[in-house]
Amino acid sequence: MTPTTEAELAEVIAAANAPLRIRGGGTRDIGAPVDGADLSTRGLTGVTLYEPGALTLVARAGTPLTEIEELLAGEGQRLAFEPGDLRALLGTKGRSTIGGVIATNASGPRRIQVGAARDFCLGVRFVDGQGQVLKNGGRVMKNVTGYDLVKLMTGSWGTLGVMTEVSLKVLAIPETEATLICDGQSGATAVVSMAAALGSPFDVTGAAQMNGQTMIRLEGLEQSVAYRAKALQDGVLQGFDIIDGDASAALWSDLRDLKPFAGKDGAVWRVSVKPSDGPALVRELAALSPDAIYDWGGGLIWLRVADEGDAGAHMIRNDLSHIGGHATLVRASAEARASVPVFHPEPASIAALTRGLRAKFDPRGILNPGLMGA
Repeated sequence: MTPTTEAELAEVIAAANAPLRIRGGGTRDIGAPVDGADLSTRGLTGVTLYEPGALTLVARAGTPLTEIEELLAGEGQRLAFEPGDLRALLGTKGRSTIGGVIATNASGPRRIQVGAARDFCLGVRFVDGQGQVLKNGGRVMKNVTGYDLVKLMTGSWGTLGVMTEVSLKVLAIPETEATLICDGQSGATAVVSMAAALGSPFDVTGAAQMNGQTMIRLEGLEQSVAYRAKALQDGVLQGFDIIDGDASAALWSDLRDLKPFAGKDGAVWRVSVKPSDGPALVRELAALSPDAIYDWGGGLIWLRVADEGDAGAHMIRNDLSHIGGHATLVRASAEARASVPVFHPEPASIAALTRGLRAKFDPRGILNPGLMGA
């Protein structure tokens, strides 16, 4: 089912008497398998408002992400939260949609400086599990009373409602970028370097380690970037080389899309921890022979492990129970995703709130049931 209007979508959901498998472009096949009839938002397309001077854009949920990025680029603007393209990693096809980006809170390396997708979402329209059309927010950032539906819908993975339209804040593309890079640092040393750069006054917009290279990104006016890069090289990042322009952009594009793990066997985990705990966690998981990529200054770790048994779930989450953090199984066999909680199990108090929200917005339990767990 691919409705082309919000009214059609509402009718489909209201008339449904069995579970629905909600999809945008189908590029982010993450979560427990859902047994239900396919319902796609791909037919809800088009940018309905774009005001470059006001840095705002409104688009229907099924609008392809590439179309939005091309439109913004024409005005020298972008989605600053840097959503990735995970098709190569997940082996999926299709075209990512803006609704899917917001529903999954897809946020890339720049999150450490500008925030996540939810921080740029000004408003949403969606259809709940009873077929009611709801809206919240608007074209300007403001406080709300009651449920903050914008925040609830961003990252809800289609379990609370099916988005039909999103309002977004956009930002200007900087004049240039450069990356300070160092080969061969251990994970622990890389985290120290990243922390030093992020703690400096030099406005770092990316801090990661990938393929054995520690990378620190700077963006802005050309003279400003050159000044900040030299200051870091003369200070906390001595021994780092510099690359700029397209070569720098390619590094961060590969990180954003997890290209080092694409085409390689194994399960892939997304682990959030306190940055200083990351290297020790990777060492404690030595029995899994993990391949690790550090992002967000070490606060986000992408792990590739053997896709066998529980895909390392027990060991990873047991270690996290001692240090704090959470782990999401991003890629694994269908068997593993069906038997292991894909999203990190919530504490009892939070789980109760989650159940209450789902009962409020989807009392029949028909929207992506089980995708995020019980």
